[in-house]
Amino acid sequence: MNRYWSPVVHTLTPYVPGEQPKQTDLVKLNTNENPYPPSPRALQAMAAEAAESLRLYPDPNAGRLKQAIADFHGVAAAQVFVGNGSDEVLAHCFQALLKHERPLLFPDISYSFYPVYCGLYGIDFTLVPLREDFTIDPADYRIANGGIIFPNPNAPTGRLLPLTAIRAILDDNPDSVVVVDEAYIDFGGASAIPLVDDYPNLLVIQTLSKSRSLAGLRVGFAVGHAELIEALERVKDSFNSYPLDRFAISGAVAAIQDRDYFNATCQRVIATREQLAGRLTELGFEVLPSAANFLFVRHPGRDAGELAARLRERSIIVRHFNQPRIEQFLRITIGTDQQTLRLCEALNAILA
Repeated sequence: MNRYWSPVVHTLTPYVPGEQPKQTDLVKLNTNENPYPPSPRALQAMAAEAAESLRLYPDPNAGRLKQAIADFHGVAAAQVFVGNGSDEVLAHCFQALLKHERPLLFPDISYSFYPVYCGLYGIDFTLVPLREDFTIDPADYRIANGGIIFPNPNAPTGRLLPLTAIRAILDDNPDSVVVVDEAYIDFGGASAIPLVDDYPNLLVIQTLSKSRSLAGLRVGFAVGHAELIEALERVKDSFNSYPLDRFAISGAVAAIQDRDYFNATCQRVIATREQLAGRLTELGFEVLPSAANFLFVRHPGRDAGELAARLRERSIIVRHFNQPRIEQFLRITIGTDQQTLRLCEALNAILA
């Protein structure tokens, strides 16, 4: 029946998300979900939305949420855009800000949705190789381009680019939009949001899926100069005027305002990450420095695909990317301390 498809559909290679198995007894360390529940205040706010008012459309502007984000980050509400998960926000960025005659630049090892969006929207792109240590070299982005995008911390490597390096990329590319995708920034990095007033070409994207434990709610946002935000709003209102429902708006506002819970859970994840990094190092793994809620690791004496399969036999799922340069790495989400102990016991048995 694909004779009815539009021509572009034949050319697409869709993004493949991490596995979401149906088993309930798994140690699921493959999709970077937060091991801790959302803020109780967020759950209460969402429960209150289960009311007669659901017959009415939500606020198409999500004004309460934009103001909450603006207050948290010290910017104006006009500098905030919200969408149905950061993936939708990214999609609007590709269409509104990154589609130009010159190619878009992003790292060769990066979020694999970027080339998918390029295919969907007909955007030429150039892959910029990471250094041998899997870090970004700002000097590599001093070439003609129609825009730049990269995750920070990078995914799937977890490596963090300092703000001085981000400033260097911005200074070298004043005529291009630079998008910093900060899905994991709250687990040990400094956000680039404070730079947006200095750089009208900077757009920073974040999500509530990771550090605020709301992956099932689908809320993402962007912060940047008001002119960049206006471009995103024009695309959004030409696509879906009501991307966030009443539950999402209320739950997200409450989660952002509950700073104490947010800080506490982030610190728990960071502490477990550092403990796990030490244990994996003792087991002989090479562990890349991570500022995310996952570790990127490889063992010099064991095949990564084999390790992933052996872990699965023990009901532990991690992510293996069978791609050039990283085919011997595993990405391991930071779980609870109990899950971490079970993982280390399993690896110890497998390696023995």
